[in-house]
Amino acid sequence: MPDDQAAVAASGDNNPPVLEVRVARSLDDLMMVVAVRALVYMGEQNCPYAEEFDGNDLVATNLIGFVNGEPAATVRMRYFGGFAKHERTTVRPEFRGTGIGKAIVDYSLEYLRKKGFQTMYGHARADLREYWERRGFTVYAQPFRFSEHEYLPMAGPLGSHSDPLTVETDPLVLNRPEGEWDRPGVLDASAAR
Repeated sequence: MPDDQAAVAASGDNNPPVLEVRVARSLDDLMMVVAVRALVYMGEQNCPYAEEFDGNDLVATNLIGFVNGEPAATVRMRYFGGFAKHERTTVRPEFRGTGIGKAIVDYSLEYLRKKGFQTMYGHARADLREYWERRGFTVYAQPFRFSEHEYLPMAGPLGSHSDPLTVETDPLVLNRPEGEWDRPGVLDASAAR
C-alpha cells in the first residue's frame, strides 16, 4: 500500500488527504513555515534556535505544504549564480506518509525549473541519501556535521522546463505573484482597463 494510503487507512478515513503546496507570501504563511520548522527541527531534532533560524528566511522563497488545510511541510530555496539551493525540507511527524513530502519536493523542483534553474544543490541528511539519489542527485564532497547530524553535499540536474521564465517572457507574467505565473494577476486587470 502506498504511504499516503497507509496513512489514510491508519486514520480510519476512507478519503485521501487533500494536499496543497504554495509559495509562502504573507506574514501568516511565514508564521506557519516557522511553526512547522520549529516543531521538527527544534522540537524533534533538538536544533538550537540560532542554527535553525539563520537569517536567510526573508531572502529566500519558502514553500508551505498543507494536509487537509493544516500546515504540514516546508521547503526553503535560495538562488546563486547558475544554481538553486534547496534547504529546510521538513514534514511534521504526524503528516509523514500522507504524500505531502513528495508533493512539496515535486512542486519545488518544478518551481526551480520554471525559474530557469537547471542545477540544484543541497545538504541531505545522511539517512536521506537514497531518497535524493533516486531523484538523480549525487554526493560530490565529503560529509560534514552541524546540529548534531551528518549531512552530505549533493547536487544534480533539474532538467529544463518547457516554458521557463526568461527576459522574453511577457512583462505582465513576470509581475505576477511568485509561483502563480500561469494565473492573471492584478496588473493584468490594470492593463486591460
